[in-house]
Amino acid sequence: MSMPTIQLEVDMMERSASGKSKVSKRGRKRGRDGTLTTGPRPSRARRVEAVEGSCEVCGSISWDSDNIRGETVCSECGYVASENMIDPGAEWVNHSNGDDRSRVGSPTTLTLSDKGLSTEIRRSDLTSGGARKHGLSGKALRDWRRRQRIDQRSKTRDSRSRNLSVAMQFIRDRGDLPPQIEQEAASLYRHSVERGLVTGRSIRGVTAACVYIAAREAKIPRKIEDIGEAFDMISEVEVKELKRTIRLVARNLGTHHITGPEEYFEKFHSDLGLPPTVLGKARDIWDQVKDDLSWQGKKPSGIAGVVIYYASQNSTSPRTQSEVCSVSGISEVTLRGLLKILNRMIQTD
Repeated sequence: MSMPTIQLEVDMMERSASGKSKVSKRGRKRGRDGTLTTGPRPSRARRVEAVEGSCEVCGSISWDSDNIRGETVCSECGYVASENMIDPGAEWVNHSNGDDRSRVGSPTTLTLSDKGLSTEIRRSDLTSGGARKHGLSGKALRDWRRRQRIDQRSKTRDSRSRNLSVAMQFIRDRGDLPPQIEQEAASLYRHSVERGLVTGRSIRGVTAACVYIAAREAKIPRKIEDIGEAFDMISEVEVKELKRTIRLVARNLGTHHITGPEEYFEKFHSDLGLPPTVLGKARDIWDQVKDDLSWQGKKPSGIAGVVIYYASQNSTSPRTQSEVCSVSGISEVTLRGLLKILNRMIQTD
């Protein structure tokens, strides 16, 4: 290639570069007289994948897209050129209460010591029933249990993390609560740790107290005796200690919801297998007598038991006193005493 040809190509490249430099990054062009002319706004000149070319009505090429309605309209005449557009972006579904709506990984949970940032081997999968379901032999089951212990120890290198892991395990395995209420119980325990309520007390007792309070706040009635049995706190001394811990946690965390007798109706009705009409009758009876001062100082579960018993006697499926007492957690003597009070109230009305 000769020297004049090379020089000619260099001159052409310089002229091209100088022409491009006259266009600013914001789309402004400089005319021959030195004045700046503004190009069309980027929002009005925007093209979308659903529409190409000019408007069928006015011939404009300026399109606006409505991401909420899924439509592309002409910015000049308003003609709807496309509708029901497919959004190619990520699906914004938030499984937690935070602002991050990405779909990467599982949602965080308070019921795990690390809030679910790592994987875990569930204890329910390593029981004899879980082993049969997964087809594990005895030797394989022992190996997986050993791996679970190693996995837990590797995540909890200090005593505080280890205790938190044990507490969360108690809530998940023994709380028998819906997932959302489990989260609330775990949150109560974490606040108890921050306020120093766990120091000097058993982890088992504090977690049992948090489970009871979380169920009470959600209006899911649970008897203290049932909670104690689930957490292996059966003796009289352990139950008294559980009651003291419940009062301590409730007082310090400001949870003072008082469980009323009406909150036990559905549970007792379900446990006794009564027809739906009995539940409605029990609610009607309670609406009739709930304002009487004779109920003061009486156990809410006992009041619910006697109302359910009274309602069942006038139905096609009556229940015995012993059956009602086994569900409500009171003695037959107490039930008969409450029944006298209820009969007197109904006769007076």
